[in-house]
Amino acid sequence: MTDTTTRAADVLKGHRESIDRLDAILVYTLGERFKHTQAVGVLKAEHALPPSDPDREEKQIARLTNLAERADLDPEFAKKFLNFIIQEVIQHHKQHQS
Repeated sequence: MTDTTTRAADVLKGHRESIDRLDAILVYTLGERFKHTQAVGVLKAEHALPPSDPDREEKQIARLTNLAERADLDPEFAKKFLNFIIQEVIQHHKQHQS
């Protein structure tokens, strides 16, 4: 390998290690988030509250879009990601109400 290729391989290795650490953070963060949304689902079921809250969901999407823009993340990707999570949470809440 040339010096340039070796340096590129070292830089690539460093990026991949960072990506792996960030993936772990994302997984643990999502796990923690879903623990709370499960508790919310139980609470809603116990008090006969609807499984979804469109007003809150709309506010959350706007908040996340703003955060994405500030973080230099594609806001459309952020919206899709949050919508996916919201739909999953609603399904969990519906299960609690069954």
